Amino acid sequence: MVEHTRTLDFKIAYAIGLGTMIAAGIFSLSGTAVAEIGSSAVIAFVLAAIVAGLTAASYSEFASIYSENGGGYLFSSRTFEHDTLIYVVGAMLFLGYTGTTAFYLATMDEWVIRFILPESLHFLPHGTSGVLAALLLGALNARGTEESGTFQLFVTGAKVAVLLAFVGGAVAFRGPAVAADTFAAGFTTDPVGIVSIAALAFITFFGFSAIAASAGEIIEPRRTVPLAIGASILTVTVLYALVIVSMVNSPVPAEVIAQEGETAMGRVAAGFLGPAGRSLIVAGAIFSMVSASNASILAASGIGSLMGRQGQAPRPFSRIHRQYGTPFWSVMSATGVIVALIVVFIGLFPAEGGLIPFDLTVTLPAVGQLTLTELGLTTLTGFATLNLLLPLSVVNIALIYSRRRFPDIERGFSVPGVPLVPIVGVIANVGLITNLPPKGVLVGSVLIVGVLAVYLIWGGEPDMDELYEEVVPSTPSTETAAGAGADVPDEAATDATAPETPGDDSFRILVPVARPERAVRYARLAASIGRFQEGEPFVDVMTVTQIPEQTPYEAVEEVTRGRVTRIQELLAAEDLDVSYAVEGHTCRDVGFDIVQTARNEESDLVLMGYPEEHTEVAEHVEYKSPCGVLFASGVVDPDALDVVNVGAGGGPHHMDLLSIINRMGERGAEINVINITPEGGEGRPENTEATVSGLPDASTVQIQNITAQTIADGLVEQASENGGLLLIGATRTRRLRRRVFGSTPDNVIQLARGSGLPVLVYSSPRGVQGPIEEYVYPVYRYLRGIQRSPTQAAESETGE
Repeated sequence: MVEHTRTLDFKIAYAIGLGTMIAAGIFSLSGTAVAEIGSSAVIAFVLAAIVAGLTAASYSEFASIYSENGGGYLFSSRTFEHDTLIYVVGAMLFLGYTGTTAFYLATMDEWVIRFILPESLHFLPHGTSGVLAALLLGALNARGTEESGTFQLFVTGAKVAVLLAFVGGAVAFRGPAVAADTFAAGFTTDPVGIVSIAALAFITFFGFSAIAASAGEIIEPRRTVPLAIGASILTVTVLYALVIVSMVNSPVPAEVIAQEGETAMGRVAAGFLGPAGRSLIVAGAIFSMVSASNASILAASGIGSLMGRQGQAPRPFSRIHRQYGTPFWSVMSATGVIVALIVVFIGLFPAEGGLIPFDLTVTLPAVGQLTLTELGLTTLTGFATLNLLLPLSVVNIALIYSRRRFPDIERGFSVPGVPLVPIVGVIANVGLITNLPPKGVLVGSVLIVGVLAVYLIWGGEPDMDELYEEVVPSTPSTETAAGAGADVPDEAATDATAPETPGDDSFRILVPVARPERAVRYARLAASIGRFQEGEPFVDVMTVTQIPEQTPYEAVEEVTRGRVTRIQELLAAEDLDVSYAVEGHTCRDVGFDIVQTARNEESDLVLMGYPEEHTEVAEHVEYKSPCGVLFASGVVDPDALDVVNVGAGGGPHHMDLLSIINRMGERGAEINVINITPEGGEGRPENTEATVSGLPDASTVQIQNITAQTIADGLVEQASENGGLLLIGATRTRRLRRRVFGSTPDNVIQLARGSGLPVLVYSSPRGVQGPIEEYVYPVYRYLRGIQRSPTQAAESETGE
């Protein structure tokens, strides 16, 4: 069975939308808007938010049905049957996202020239820093950089803090009463200007689509996506209104704001907050533009990858790079388009006259003459917005069509007032299009006609899902059907929805494996350990394929299926006298997936390998697992568990481990309790009373008192001499010592690798007090060591 584990909750989804919306739109358009229509800019931004909200409602309903990545292109492809229409939606969204990114980075370039670049470098062509940033972001995304949820929260919080500092500076400068009066006196009666600014500002609110585009990673998307979209649009609208109020109260004259244009907010910040405030706003603006550009590159490459998979873009767009694990060609293509747009709109044909020595002028009936050799940021905004508004209109129409075509489909969220609300959304979108800069509309129309002609001539390729027969591997296997040479019925081999369910009295062990060739070793070990426990053992073997941030999870499902099939083949070739199941997961956070699976499956124990590379996975599982975890290091012979070595230390992990060792001793295993007196001054002397008392049912317990340089040295030397297996507990000093399991367990594992001694490290589930105890316990242990004589000290690092 192949499943996908979702990792993003509401706060992360909300941060994604908020962080994507707070970008170049507010930092560059606020100055232009105030210069054009004064306080009425608030009305324009609210109007843009309302229009965005109408389509966001349709996105929310679709996301509650198709909780996958892909956004508007996915929704259209699942609703319509006309390939050309679906292609146009995907192509325009691709151009819209890349155009938006080009606008962000070109705006950033203006800020760099105005506030950062020294005069001696002003000879560089406009757009230079934007092109360099695009190439850098493209390279980083192609190599698989990821942005964690915590980082997204931090980034978004920083953006909001910068805007609030700007607003606070305005209020402090004018005073609340004066600021309100100045704002109220600044309204104009210019409906055309208001709608025109709203059309340009729409690009700012399109960030809501980033939430829908990440629906495949969001927990409970049917509930979370609509809430996150609504909350982010509302929050951004309020923030933008406050920024407009601040801009209207600027000490900078209106004519200077008009002259500054895209960089006016930085100039105004200097008037409110001085040079330090201006530096803060400049840094926040540039950082916002870069982070929003990164999100748009992800969205564009995701659409390109999905189009390649469905045969509506060149097949390499869907290929996953073997080393980086990203849709490399899709990322590179998106980056190339972004660079081309910056160069054309800002470098070759800037608004003030370009490098091309001739003029290209066209005449439109309702517009008049347009000189296409003078484009610039405003035209680029119009180009990007056109390629967003038209596909959004199609999504609104798709919702009406979906209600009629699929009346019985389950909808987690339903837009009220269908078909009226989507129709109003279409009308509003078209209304904004009519107020976009004519040059942007013309250039965008010509380009989309061109790519459509190419598609019609090419004809596309078959959907990738049609190129192979999708085989869902067998999920369950029992001790009668899973043995070597056993014939698994066809129904079991293809039905991933009907796995065998372990009995209520089963002892369930979850075995996560990254490499299929290790599955047999760990499954056999899990089965052997499970036989010492109460109840019949049931082994859940799970492999997790980690998905890079840039890659839709659908793209790696085939890889996961291959891993699951390989694991099943290897297990079927072994004589495993135990019931087991195999499943494959795709997830962006492997540690989260393991813990969530253990929780969902109500596992009694997790058995996994010691982390050789990705220690963060082990740490997450160790800290968050709802059950005990055994980390295996070295090759443990599952049939040679008749000799078990354990230290004489204390601590909760060690004491909880004794229940497992006690059952092994009860079943006839020889238990060696190794009591070590350290000579090197590292660690404290031990006693065996607590450990032996925790093994009341073991038939054979031998106490071995030895002296060694360190506790780790003594454990490894004596256990190697005894033979068998060494079992130790994690320690509660690992946070302070920057170790995975603690100083002694980590040192034991390093020493054991040279001697070939197999080691199992046990971590018991932690309660709410666990993190606090990890900092308090070392102090407690030290004080007890002072109070007691060295020969009586019972605390040690072993197993703590």
